[in-house]
Amino acid sequence: MNVAFIPVRGGSKSIPLKNIKEIHGKPLVYWTVAAACDCRAIDKVFVSTDSIDIRLCVEKFCFEDPTRFKKVNVIDRSEETATDTATTESAMIEFAKSHRFDNIVLIQATSPMLTGADLDNGFNTFSAAGTDSVLSVVPQKRFIWQVDNDGNATATNYDFYNRPRRQDFEEYYVENGAFYITSRKDLLNSGSRLSGNVRISLMSEDTYFEIDEPGDWIVTDAIMSKREAEKAKEENNDKPATTTRSKCKYKMFLTDCDGCLTDGGMYYSEKGDELKKFNTKDGVAFRHLRENGIITGMITGEDVALNKRRCEKLKIDVLAQGCIDKMSCINRLCATYKVRPEEIVYIGDDLLDVEVIKAVGLGCCPADACKQVRDVADYITKAKGGEGVIREVTEKILFSEE
Repeated sequence: MNVAFIPVRGGSKSIPLKNIKEIHGKPLVYWTVAAACDCRAIDKVFVSTDSIDIRLCVEKFCFEDPTRFKKVNVIDRSEETATDTATTESAMIEFAKSHRFDNIVLIQATSPMLTGADLDNGFNTFSAAGTDSVLSVVPQKRFIWQVDNDGNATATNYDFYNRPRRQDFEEYYVENGAFYITSRKDLLNSGSRLSGNVRISLMSEDTYFEIDEPGDWIVTDAIMSKREAEKAKEENNDKPATTTRSKCKYKMFLTDCDGCLTDGGMYYSEKGDELKKFNTKDGVAFRHLRENGIITGMITGEDVALNKRRCEKLKIDVLAQGCIDKMSCINRLCATYKVRPEEIVYIGDDLLDVEVIKAVGLGCCPADACKQVRDVADYITKAKGGEGVIREVTEKILFSEE
């Protein structure tokens, strides 16, 4: 069982009772509780607080929308773990000693732009073989300096005699404090929210800010308002004139990336940036799948920011990167989304995909997949990788009369 743990104490100094102060029309804590409830991978959500005001606030919005917030439990937080000097780990360990669960995601209420999709991506990363902990980060391209005891400044991540353009600057990753995932066992053994083999889960750059000071509040509120307006505009533009839902027997549609969504080629700019060519026809296919209520996902052995950006653009539900043992990932997704292997469509093109293609309801591959994959596939597309493979399979399962 996966649980979300959201600690919210009443003793904030910089912004008194900030956890229930309204931002973008709702109490601050509302947004992360809603994100946790929207995450398919999370079974229960625990809000831990020492404040009666926070308890009443959370119980109120849960009462007003019982369907969305049915996973929520408000629990007491001891005085010892709610002081100014107490660590968040102390509250987590206190919780873990009194509750039974398998894995825990620590969610911090100071990150109101967190979404259920972000958390699902985090759990997908956590499911990869050899992963013990996951933390959320944002990519950054900034010029960092440090100052020594004599006041002399030194650039730490670039040569200021050869200043690079920002777009050519190698990005690094910064914790945004939104969430951390680990197992109950590792939490109790290490006493830390992170331990063992740690992997990152990327979030968008506009989630960089944590709300700790009044200035953070102003910036975040403005970003949330802008994001909401853009979302409403995009939904209106994307809304089809008429929608015909098919009677598709499949509930989940998964695909590898390179060789399926792309032609498998490796392209590099003069600056060394890796490029990929995607097909716009596949974008339309993912929209059709979404309109028919089918969960979509990308499972790939790579772990690059480019894939995440493409998934966000296509509104793909699941992104599992760095997956070498793809069958384990499929089993985890089946448990998370309550689907059976026979209700899954999977597209792959290489040896890592063979086991999955044999196990799912409809195993597919592009025309130029390796022979071992073509030998076990239920359906081989006429299209080669990157030439509309996803569109062809989508039309087969949604619109074919066979």
